[in-house]
Amino acid sequence: MAGGLVNQPKIAVDGVTKNFSLGNDQLVALDDVSLEIADNEFVTVVGPSGCGKSTLLNIVAGLEEPSAGRALVDGTPVTGPGPDRGVIFQQYALFPWLTVRGNVEFGLKIAGVPRAERRARAEHFIDVVGLTYFADVLPKALSGGMRQRCAIARAYAVDPAILLMDEPFGALDALTRVKLQEQLLRAWDRERRTVLFITHDVDEAVYLGDRVIVMAARPGRIYDVVEVDLPHPRTEEVRLSAEFAALRNRVWNSVYHQDDHRTAERTP
Repeated sequence: MAGGLVNQPKIAVDGVTKNFSLGNDQLVALDDVSLEIADNEFVTVVGPSGCGKSTLLNIVAGLEEPSAGRALVDGTPVTGPGPDRGVIFQQYALFPWLTVRGNVEFGLKIAGVPRAERRARAEHFIDVVGLTYFADVLPKALSGGMRQRCAIARAYAVDPAILLMDEPFGALDALTRVKLQEQLLRAWDRERRTVLFITHDVDEAVYLGDRVIVMAARPGRIYDVVEVDLPHPRTEEVRLSAEFAALRNRVWNSVYHQDDHRTAERTP
């Protein structure tokens, strides 16, 4: 391999600006955002409402086109959705007439994977997310947390190099949310993917991420980048540690006291 490609980022966002038309006006959702994410890195993005977090993810997913700049995966510009990127939204988007197994196998079936192989891969990822005993159950009989685990298994099953997750636990109760955070990290430890995870929850951002990207709103841009040097596996002890609290407080201040910082910078 050529030396210049060894450290090539898995995801690169290069000077991305995104404008939306509002009648005769233009809303600047993202303003000259640049970001690199390494292979197998877990990066979380947090920020105030309206800071362009979901827009950023949609551009990497190929669901939105930037107004300027570009997103790249493995050095290749993103021109649309692709099988190398699995996207998981807050809404589960499961097929209600298919069982857990049927939902997880669906993408493999569309891709023409032979029946025995897709069954084996589905069973593996159903086990990874802890739904083995619910493999033959329809989504209507599952809790919200179980449905989201099924969606995660379905994304994993088609073997994307990248997982793009847009507030996947946002609609869940606090206890279920914590359990799914732990489940997701266990799956990530086993399977290793590059993850871009959007959240509005500071604790979640710190607990999950190798790095936390803090966005600023109006217009959306990167305000701070926080390295998370907490050990893996992430456990309850990690969540309750002084180190976690210090990181959480730094991210919290970056998210919720941006205006205070700007005022201080302008004060002579």
